[in-house]
Amino acid sequence: MNGGLLVAGTTSDAGKSVVTAGICRWLVRQGVKVAPFKAQNMSLNSFVTREGAEIGRAQAMQAQACRIEPSALMNPVLLKPGGEQSSQVVLLGKPVGELSARGYHGGRQQKLLGTVLDCLAELRGTYDAVICEGAGSPAEINLRWTDIVNMGIARGARLPVLVVGDIDRGGVFASFFGTVALLSPEDQELVAGFLVNKFRGDVSLLEPGLEMLHGLTGRRAYGVLPFRHGLGIDEEDGLRVSLRGTVRESAVTPPVGEDVLRVAVCAIPLMSNFTDVDALAAEPGVVVRFVDRPEELADADLVVVPGTRGTVRALAWLRERGLADALVRRAAQHRPILGVCGGFQILGEHIEDEVESRAGAVDGLGVLPVRVRFAREKTLTRPSGEALGERVEGYEIHHGVAEVAGGDGFISDDEGHSLDGCRVGQTWGTHWHGSLESDGFRRAFLREVAAAAGRRFVPAPDTSFAALREEQLDRLGDLIEQHADTDALWRLIESGAPQGLPFIPPGAPA
Repeated sequence: MNGGLLVAGTTSDAGKSVVTAGICRWLVRQGVKVAPFKAQNMSLNSFVTREGAEIGRAQAMQAQACRIEPSALMNPVLLKPGGEQSSQVVLLGKPVGELSARGYHGGRQQKLLGTVLDCLAELRGTYDAVICEGAGSPAEINLRWTDIVNMGIARGARLPVLVVGDIDRGGVFASFFGTVALLSPEDQELVAGFLVNKFRGDVSLLEPGLEMLHGLTGRRAYGVLPFRHGLGIDEEDGLRVSLRGTVRESAVTPPVGEDVLRVAVCAIPLMSNFTDVDALAAEPGVVVRFVDRPEELADADLVVVPGTRGTVRALAWLRERGLADALVRRAAQHRPILGVCGGFQILGEHIEDEVESRAGAVDGLGVLPVRVRFAREKTLTRPSGEALGERVEGYEIHHGVAEVAGGDGFISDDEGHSLDGCRVGQTWGTHWHGSLESDGFRRAFLREVAAAAGRRFVPAPDTSFAALREEQLDRLGDLIEQHADTDALWRLIESGAPQGLPFIPPGAPA
C-alpha cells in the first residue's frame, strides 16, 4: 500500500485534526504503517521533536495516534502569529524570520510548495499511507493561487480529498455543495466526497439530504460521525477548542480528598501552549478556568500565567486589566502562582527584548529574582530532570534567556544542579512546557499547592495523563471504525479519487 488522503474542511474547526487522528489510529490498528502530514500550520500551540524541531501540537498528537515519533517532515511550515499582521515562519522546525500576511501570501508561500511536496514524498516513501490535514477551507478562492496546504498539495501529490463538515453549526449541506462549486474543474476532480461531523440525533433523518447531495454533486458521504464530548486533541488555536478537550469535559470524578482545587489561568494575549494546564484538569477534583479579571483570582488556589508569543504585550495587558497588581499581592501573601515560559518571564524583575517585541528594557512584575534577555536564536529542546523529588520531562520553545539571581531552585539534574526555573515562597516559574504531564511531579506539585492554599485536596494516586491521551486516541479510532464506511475509505486511500466525478458549476479559475 502506498496510499494517501487529504482531510479538508468546510471551515476552520470543522474537525479536520480529530478526523485525521481518528483515521490514523484506525489504520494503525489494521496493521498499516501510517504517518500524519500538514504542509502548513498556523498555531501558537507547538511541540518539539526529539531532534529539536518545532512543529504544531496537532501533528505531534496525530503522530502519537500513528504510534510513531513526530518529525519536522510532518509539519514543514509552521506560522506563529505575533500580532494581527505578522507571523514567525518556522521552516522544517527552525525559525527563519517574521513576515507580514501580505509578504507571506504575496510570494513566499508559493515558493515553499516544492519543499512541502518533497517532505510529503519522503514520508510516502517510508510509510504505507500518509493522512494529510488541510487548513481552513479549500474554497478560499482569494488565496488559491498561493495555496500549499489544501488543493495545492492535493494537486501536487494527486491526493484524493475528503471534505469534513461540522453539522452542529448548521448549514452543512450548503457548505459541502458550496465548497465543491467554488473549486476549479481540476481541483474538483480530486474531491471524492464528504464526512459529516458532530451529528446529534437520528441518522435516518439525515439520509435523504445525503442522497440529494449525492445527486447534486455526484459525490457520496463516507460517514456520519456522532457528536461526542471530549474528542478534541491538541489542536491549533482558540481557547474554546482547548476548553472542549477531553480532560476538561470528562474530569467529573469526585475528588479523592475532601476539597476540590481551583485553578485560574490568566487568558493573556497570544497565549501559547495553553494545553499545559490540561494535565491539571485531568486530575479528579481539579477545576480549571480561564480568567481575564482580577476579581476572578480571589478564590483561586493556584494561578497559572501561561506561555505567550508576546511576553511584553502580555505583561502590558496584565497591567491594563489590573491582573498584574493582583498577582503581585498574591505573591506577597504566599498564595500559589505558577509561571510557564512567557509567564515565567513576566514574573521576573526585568526583560530586555530586542527580538520579539523590540521594546528594549521593560520591568517585569518583580516577584521572582529573574532577568530575561531575548536571544535571536530560539531554544528548542526536550529536557528532563528532577523536581520535588520526582522525575520530570518537558520541552522548551523560547527566545528568552533567564538569569536567575536568587530564590530556590525548581528543576535540577541528577546531581542537584539547577537546570531551569526558580521558586520564591509559593511563586514558581519554569521555561518547561509539558512538565505537568509527568504524573509523579504533578501530584507532588498539587500537594504543595493544596497545603499552601489550606485545602484538604488529595491528588488521585493512579491518574496517568499518557493513558488518558491513549484512551482519547482510541476513542477517535473507534469513531471512524464504527461510523465511517471504512471499506470505501480504504479504497479511497489506496486508489485515489473515483474517476469521472462531475463538474459542479460555477467553479473557479484553475
